[in-house]
Amino acid sequence: MSQKAAPLDYLARWPLRLWLVLVTIFLYAPLLTLIAFSFNDSRRNIVWQGFTLDWYGAVFNDTDLLAAFGNSLTIAAISTIVSLVLGALVAVACWRFRFPLKPAFEGALALPIVVPEICMGVAMLVFFSRVMPWPDDLPWPFSLGAIIIAHISFSFPFVAVIVRARLASFNRELEEAAKDLGASEWRAFIDVLVPHMKPALIAGALLAFTLSLDDFVITFFTAGPDTVTFPVKVYSMVRFSVTPEVNAASTLLIVVTVLLTAIGLRMQGKDVAKMEGGQ
Repeated sequence: MSQKAAPLDYLARWPLRLWLVLVTIFLYAPLLTLIAFSFNDSRRNIVWQGFTLDWYGAVFNDTDLLAAFGNSLTIAAISTIVSLVLGALVAVACWRFRFPLKPAFEGALALPIVVPEICMGVAMLVFFSRVMPWPDDLPWPFSLGAIIIAHISFSFPFVAVIVRARLASFNRELEEAAKDLGASEWRAFIDVLVPHMKPALIAGALLAFTLSLDDFVITFFTAGPDTVTFPVKVYSMVRFSVTPEVNAASTLLIVVTVLLTAIGLRMQGKDVAKMEGGQ
């Protein structure tokens, strides 16, 4: 009976497998094309003339592009750390405490997630030009302050949502047991609650870092005249033509993002395995 049902089961699944293949091609074919043409020995992106690594050498010799990439990494690192701490604390506060207008606060917390990015960019432009002008003559990295604040404002709600969802599965009796055994409020938070949140913290940090690293719209509106990030620099290069140098720079950004994501997922998997093993 089971042997006869096996071919029927395979036939029933082939449309789903075909759909999975088509979706994979749709998602990754443009990226693979970009990576392939970054090795093209021609300035015309649509004509393949041979294999070369010269465009990667041009990227590493472009001081303006490297400075823009350094700005993006600095902004992403600082905004990720602040967003992680702020988002985790907000998530714990919403999960643990009851206070007036809590539904309104949680709704306002979700606004940066649902509001169109162009609206956020214009709002940040008005804020930093009229309400709190950010000086342009500050030394690096203080000159990146306006962009960092803008990135934190739209990154930390994502962290808060992820951590809040993780806290929904927490057994409060574990924290109460730690307190009964003599742990203070702070020790119970660090030794019991934070390990439970750690997979969500890693996921939130990865998401915040990625959102900050590749953000263009909000950065475009908040960047000063002497402050250029990697996406803004690539946009200025693409306005004239899409050259293999742009493809090489984009490929390096993809590699950095994939490596950081792989490291984060590996750390997350180890933490989940330790928690399951401890249980």
